[in-house]
Parts: sequence; C-alpha cells; structure tokens
Amino acid sequence: MENDAATLYCPNELCQAANPLTHKFCQRCSTPLPKRYLWVVGDVLNVGSPGEILADRYLVLNKSVVLDTKPGLLPQGLETEKVQTIRAYLRLIPYSLHIPQVYGVLSLKDGRSHKEILLLEKPPLLTEPTTDSQLRLCPQLTTAWRTATSMRQMNWLWQLAHLWQPLVSEGVASSLIDTHILRVEGSLVRLLELRSDTSTAPKLSHLGDFWQQLLPDTKPAIAEFVNQVSSYLIQGEINSPEVLISVLDRGLAELGELQSPKIKIITKTDTGPKRQRNEDACYPPSGTLLSKPPQATALAIVCDGIGGHEGGNVASNLAIETIQQQVQQLTKVPSNHIEPSLLLADLEQAVAVANDKISQRNDSENRQGRKRMGTTLVMALPVAHEMYITHVGDSRAYWITRDACYQVTLDDDVASREVRLGYAIYREAVQQSGSGSLVQALGMSSSAALHPTAQRFILDEDAVFLLTSDGLSDFDRVEEYWETEILPILTEETDLVTVADKLLEIANTKNGHDNVTIALVHYQVQYVEPELTLKAVIVQPPTITTAKVTPKPLQPTLLEDISEQKTLIPKNKPSSFQQLPLHLIVPMIIAIAAGSLGLLVRGLFMSSPLLTTDSSPTLQPTPAATNARSLDNLASGWVITNSQAITLDDQKLEAGSFLQVVEVEPGDTPNAQESVIKLRLCPSENTVSPQPDKPLRVTLAQLQRPGITVLKSTDTSSCDNLSQPPDSETPASR
Repeated sequence: MENDAATLYCPNELCQAANPLTHKFCQRCSTPLPKRYLWVVGDVLNVGSPGEILADRYLVLNKSVVLDTKPGLLPQGLETEKVQTIRAYLRLIPYSLHIPQVYGVLSLKDGRSHKEILLLEKPPLLTEPTTDSQLRLCPQLTTAWRTATSMRQMNWLWQLAHLWQPLVSEGVASSLIDTHILRVEGSLVRLLELRSDTSTAPKLSHLGDFWQQLLPDTKPAIAEFVNQVSSYLIQGEINSPEVLISVLDRGLAELGELQSPKIKIITKTDTGPKRQRNEDACYPPSGTLLSKPPQATALAIVCDGIGGHEGGNVASNLAIETIQQQVQQLTKVPSNHIEPSLLLADLEQAVAVANDKISQRNDSENRQGRKRMGTTLVMALPVAHEMYITHVGDSRAYWITRDACYQVTLDDDVASREVRLGYAIYREAVQQSGSGSLVQALGMSSSAALHPTAQRFILDEDAVFLLTSDGLSDFDRVEEYWETEILPILTEETDLVTVADKLLEIANTKNGHDNVTIALVHYQVQYVEPELTLKAVIVQPPTITTAKVTPKPLQPTLLEDISEQKTLIPKNKPSSFQQLPLHLIVPMIIAIAAGSLGLLVRGLFMSSPLLTTDSSPTLQPTPAATNARSLDNLASGWVITNSQAITLDDQKLEAGSFLQVVEVEPGDTPNAQESVIKLRLCPSENTVSPQPDKPLRVTLAQLQRPGITVLKSTDTSSCDNLSQPPDSETPASR
C-alpha cells in the first residue's frame, strides 16, 4: 500500500524539497532521488502499518520493509557499546555483494519501553520502476532453482561454497542453509539477513544435506554431479571449502566451454574542468574500442595517480605499462588450462611488480613523505566464463546487470577499514575526519606491505563492468545514473562509446573536482543447455608455495597533496585505526612462491603454471641450497639470460640475450634488493652491445622478474661459451 501523502525529500542539502514518491529527480533542482529500501531485522510485528511514517522519516511499506524518505540525513547509529551485536555484518563488508549492510537503527517507543530495530540497506528486493506497491522479495534459491540453467545452478552452488568459510568464521554459516534467508537476484546469491549459529556450528555435511534437497529440480546435465558432490560432503570426502571450490571449478569449466562470449571494451580519460594536468591513466589507451574476438586478449585498467605535479601521472602510466606486459604473458595460456587460484595469485604478483617499480623509482629519486608518487589501480580481465577484478586504492569496479548495479570492490580507505574491524557502521564511519584517506596505494613501499584484492565472478548472463576513478564515483554518481545511462547498453538501446562520453560529461558537470577515467567492459554470452552428463572428481586445490618472507604490517608513508585531495594515512595512526586482521585481507602478494613463479617462467617455453591436469604434480616449495646459483646470490663472472624481451638500464634486450656479471655492489641499506649489479652484454647472433665498454647498472630487484634466469652449467660461465641456451636453468626467485 502506498501513502499518497508521503513525500521523498531531496538529498541536496541546499534544496531538500519535497517530491512525490514516483519522481526520480527532484522537481526543483534535478538532483537524483535515491530510493533506499530497508529491511527490518527482528521482531517487526508491531513496527507499524503500511503507509505509516516512523521516526518522522521511514515510510512503512510492509511489515519487513521501510523506505527512507529523507535519504540526505545521517541515519541513527548504534551506541558504541552495542556495536558488537552487529559485528558479523561489519566484518563481512567485503562480501556486501551477497550480504546487506547495516544502514542504521530505528528507535521506537512502545508504552514505557524503548526498542531499537536494525535496518539493513540494499536487501534482495524487486521493485517496479514507478511504484512501491509492486515491491516484493527476490525469490528463494529453492524456488528459482527450478527454472535456472545448469550453468546458473552451478554458479549459485559455487557462490555458496565461497561464502562458507567467511560466514563460519563469524558464526553465521546457518544463513547459507536457511531457505527463507537464501535469495537470488539474477545470477547472484543474496541473503536477507544473517542468522547466528547455535552452540553447534553447521558443518560441510549440513551443506551437503541442503544441496541434496535441490536434486529433484537439478538440470539433467549436472544432476549426477550435484548428487556426487553432496554425497562427498555428507561423507566427509570433501572436507574443506577449498576442495569443494576446486571440484565446482572443474564442473563450471566444462559448462563454460559451451558459452560463446563476446567482449567489447572502451576507455576514456579527461583532465576535468578544475585540474591543470591529468594524473590518471588507462589501458587500452583513451578512446580505444577493443573487441574480443578478433583480439586474443581483453584487458581493461584504470589508474588514478597520487602526487600531483610531483609525479602522479608518472606512477599511473608506469603501473599501466608494467601490468599490461605482465598480464599479456598470463593470457597466452589457453583458457581451458587455467587454474583460477593460480591466476589470481599471478594477478596479485603482477600488481606487486608494478608496485615495486614505482617504489624503486621513488627511492632512486629520493622521494620521501608527501613527495612520493603513487597510484590506485582497478583492472578487469575476462577469461572464458569468468571475470577477474583486481584493485588497490579507491578506484572502483561496478557490475551492471539487467537486475541491478553492484559495487564489487571495497575502497582501501580508513572508513572501510573501520567497518571491517567492527568499529563502526559505514554511514557513520564516512562522517569521521580523514575517513577518505587511503590505507594503501601502489608505490608507497615494498610489495611486502601491499595487500591487493583479486577476485573472480562467474558470468552466465550479459553484463557491463564499469571501472572508474573517483572523479566519477564520488558522491554516488554511478548509483544515481547507472539505470538511465549504462543499463541501455544491455537492452541494446545505445552503444559503449556514447555511454562513455555521457559518463565523462556527468563526472565533469556533476562532480568536476578531479580527473576522471573510466573503462566499460561489455560481456555478452550465449549458452545452450548441454546434453552431456558431468561427473564430479575430487581434486586438491593447487598448493601456492610461499617465499620465506615475514609479512609486514601496512605502514604507508604520509602522502598528502591538496591538489589531488588524496591522503595516504601516516605511520603513527590514531589508536582507533588498527591493522586489519589477516583473515580479512587478501593473501600477501609477496607470498607467491618461487615454485609457482618458476613455473610461470618455464611456461613461456613449455606449458604454464596455470596448466592443470590429473597427472600434474602438486606445486611444492623448492628448498634453497646455499651454494645453488640464483639471482639471490649473484657473483662476478656468472651469466644470466632472458626468455623475453626486456629493458635494463634504458637498453632494450631481445629475448635470448646473455649478460655476464661484472661486479656486485652492496646497496646503501641492508636491503639486498637494493644491491647494484654491473652487467656486460655478451656478443651473440641475437644482440651486439652498442657500447661494449659501458656496463649496464641495475638493482637486484630490477632483475627479479619473470623470464630472467641464471645459467647453472660451469661450461657456460662466461660469454665465450654461449652458442645456445643451456638445458639447465635456475628460475628467478623472489
């Protein structure tokens, strides 16, 4: 029931005009009018009648849903001592794609008693475009299961598997086997709310029991597969979420081969009306429209430079160049041979390489404190039926489907960190001083202190991914305009180029305070229900080996440039800003092992580190022999070679070049990575040094990259015996 007298107040603090509920824009100032539907948690029998206004702002639509008619006002929050009661919601904010977040509380008086009711924002609701009377919950997973394709059914199970461990850690895994709470919105699993576990937490066997209930309506192609997996869960043969995900990944890979994706990418960047220079960068270059096919690789990157005239543009362009080269090597592997967990690790490693290049550039130019340059990063890599999103900083990725617009990245800023630590509701945290200060960005310190987020999404329908710097995303511009400007791409009412130009216009006219850079990735897919019958095979997930490096807590250097309005938090943070727990942050970048990196190098010649077959051995750490030749213990006279074209000391070297170590000079600090290596280029049929008497000077860190190896054979210790590459090499280790 609608209340015809109810009004929606403009969120523009200079306007605040009252508008009819049916309006999308303020009739006075044209500001978009957000409709924030809120799910009421708990005993709601006496909240109010439909059409009633509560607390002078919340319109009751039904017994469980209210509409905030004053979205421009800060909601009432919980008292500090009560925040612990919603700790699970706060700490699970990285999974807000599936779990609604706390909006605030609704205080009601019932006679002499006083109660606070929790309000959750962005619950799984379906609404008609112009009326609230058609508002209804998204269907239960068990109901939607009956009409879903086999690909979507597998996708839903895969999402449940990924959510299992995080929810177990917070004591709310019961939510994943509660049919009333478990909803779906298109291809996404969404939860109405979180249900606390009893004294006995659910186990994977309970998940298996729940999945067996789905068998009667499971598509024939995967019915046997789902039956096997649920039986393995019940019997304990699948005993960890990691193993479960690996099994599901195999099934999805087989189904994914039946999809025929078409991908288009457009990028745009603009200085903006108030900036003197553009510190942003993107790949492909601005204005490029890329299609796959015919292109073999589709990759989009957006970087927002930090440092203003001190080098933000240098940092962003260096990051683009480095990561693009790294990812191009990864995408040479056939998609049906890619092991997802290793690709995620390789993407994080690519970010680490870019980070160290920028950091070394800062160090070489003696940039300290606020003069250090850096950049944010967000990139999208579509591979077969998956989309890989990697990010650092506050540049964002949005996923737009026919159902909704979802922000899939979480800003690396103080406000988000406060929520993840369970200290504050997000809408309160963003009001704090310094809430927008970044806690990390590329180039501020070594990659040991960097924690990029790499994630992947299964795609079983057409979608658009928007990557953007904060020049557009600030002030919720994407949330305000996605439906009118981006959704028409999916309905074929407009094209990518037109939309990209329109988004730049919105950024410059509605915001205008910063450079703006965007990338639009349009993913189109056709899926035919298969006649095959999948069978489940239990496979252990790849062992990602780790280097012997102790992860360091994130302590970035203060970097503040008023012209950029970006701040990296200082080392001596206020006591309330504590470090993130390890189980809430992505795996450490530096923890990518010599074993997997070595396989990446060899993959350029043989197969790939991402190759996975039944006979493939499990990756294991390679013990480091103290007398074995490697980049870590270079000595004069040794020879190194490169398997791919590189640039050292501003000199381009073709693949297959050989360089002899002339001298190893310790750096100015105890850090071995800063040791200076003098090299001379060995004459060969591939390369001839233009300046044979002038040695190349590089740091050890610059040598430690994929494709550079040390020759082990004593017969090839000098330039004189190098007619062809030897059979035995030592992979470069980090």
